[in-house]
Amino acid sequence: MFGKIKNKIEMTELIRKKLNDSPVARWTAMFIVSFTMMCGYFITDVMASLEVMCTTPVAEGGLGWSSSEYGFFSGAYGYINVFLLMLFFGGIILDRCGIRFTGVMSSSLMLGGALLKWYALSTDFGDATFMGYHMQVVLASLGFAIFGMGAEITGITVSKVIIKWFTGHEVALAMGLQVAMARIGTAVALACSLPMARAMGDISYPVLFGALCLCVGLVAYLVYCVMDKKLDCSIAAVQEKPEERFQLKDLKLIFTNKGFWLITLLCLMFYAGVFPFLKFATKLMIAKYHVEPQMAGLIPAMLPFGTILLTPVFGSLYDRIGKGATLMIIGSVMLMVVHLLFALPILPTWWFAIVIMVVLGIAFSLVPSALWPSVPKIIPMKQLGSAYATIFYIQNIGLSLVPVLIGWIIDRFSTHSDSMGNVSYDYTIPMLIFAFFGFIAIFISLVLKKEDARSHYGLEEPNMKK
Repeated sequence: MFGKIKNKIEMTELIRKKLNDSPVARWTAMFIVSFTMMCGYFITDVMASLEVMCTTPVAEGGLGWSSSEYGFFSGAYGYINVFLLMLFFGGIILDRCGIRFTGVMSSSLMLGGALLKWYALSTDFGDATFMGYHMQVVLASLGFAIFGMGAEITGITVSKVIIKWFTGHEVALAMGLQVAMARIGTAVALACSLPMARAMGDISYPVLFGALCLCVGLVAYLVYCVMDKKLDCSIAAVQEKPEERFQLKDLKLIFTNKGFWLITLLCLMFYAGVFPFLKFATKLMIAKYHVEPQMAGLIPAMLPFGTILLTPVFGSLYDRIGKGATLMIIGSVMLMVVHLLFALPILPTWWFAIVIMVVLGIAFSLVPSALWPSVPKIIPMKQLGSAYATIFYIQNIGLSLVPVLIGWIIDRFSTHSDSMGNVSYDYTIPMLIFAFFGFIAIFISLVLKKEDARSHYGLEEPNMKK
C-alpha cells in the first residue's frame, strides 16, 4: 500500500514538473535564441572595422563617404526605434502577442534590413544625392534602420525568453552566456569583415555573408517556437490559476518606478560609451597607435572576445553571491578610466592599446552581467517586455545620436591637413566625451545602490534559490 502511494506521489510530481525544470531543455532553448542574436550582432557591427574603406576616396578604392556620412549611417541603427517609437511598441506587442509571434516578426525585419543594406553597398548610384547625403548612404542607412528595429525587438524578446526559462535557476549565468554568444558575432565582424572585404575587393561581401547567417538564425528561432509552445503547455498544466495578462495601464507601474529609471539611465550612459566608440575604434588604432590598417580591426575585436569569456563568469558570480549593484559601479569606473587613457597623449603604441582594450572588455562584462538580470527584480514578469523595450528605446537614443555627434566632432575639430595635403586625426575630444559618459554612469550606479537598499529590490542578493 505504502509503495503504491509513493509511486502515485512521484507520478504527480513528474506531471507537475515544468519543461524549464529540465536543465537540458532550458539550456537548449537558450543556445537556440542566442544563435539568432549572434547572427544579428554580426550585421550590427560588420561595418565598424570598414570605416576606413567607407571614408577612403572612390579613386583609391573606397566609397568616398565623409566622417559625418559614416556617423549618420552608424546612428541609423536606432532611427526608427527612436523617432517612430517602434521599439516601445515592440515591447507592448511582446507583452500582448507573446514571444513566438514577436520573435519571428523581429527576426524577419532583421533579415529584410540586412538585404537592403547589402543592396545599397553593392550598387553604384553615381552622384545621386538625397537631403545632402549620397544615395548610397541614404539607402544603406534605411536598411540599417530597418535591421536595427528588428534587432532591438529581437533583443528584448530574447531577454524575456531567458527570464521565462531561467527564473529561479541560473538566470544571470544564462544571460551572460547569451550575451557572450552574441558577442561572438561582434568579434567575428570586427576581426574578419575588413580582411574579407579587401580579399573580395568589395565592401558589400561581409554584409551579404551576415544576411545569409540571418537566414539560418530565423530558421533557428522557428525551432525555438516549438519548444516555447511545449513550455507553455507544461506551465498551464501546473498553474492553479492563469497568469494575469498585460494591460496598458500596467505601463504606469513601470514609469513610476524609480529603480527602473536608474537602470535605464545607467544603460544609456554605459552603452553610449561602448558601442559608438567601437564604430570609430579601428581608425583610432591607425591614427593614434600606428597600427597597420589591415590589422587595426583586431584590437577592437578583443573587446567582444573578452566578454565571451568573462560575462558568463560574472553572471555566475551574480547568481551565487549577488552584489549586482556593486558590479555595475566597478564596471562604470573602469569605463571612465579606459576612455581617459585613450584621450591622454601617453604611450602611443599598439601594446598599450591592447592593454586598455582588455580593461574595457572587463568593464563590458561586469555591467551587462549584472544590469540585465537585475531588471526582473524590479519589474514583474507580465510587464517585462515593455520594461525591456523602454530600456532599449532609451539606449537607442544614445546609439543613434552619439555616432552622429562623434562623426561631426571628428570632421570639425579632430581632422587636420598639413601644407602637403596629408590628413591626420586627433581623437582627444571624442575620447573625453566617452569618458564623460562613464563618469555619469558611476554617479547613477551609486544612486541605484542606495535606492536598492531603501526599496529592497534585492540587487545585492543572489539570483539562485537555495
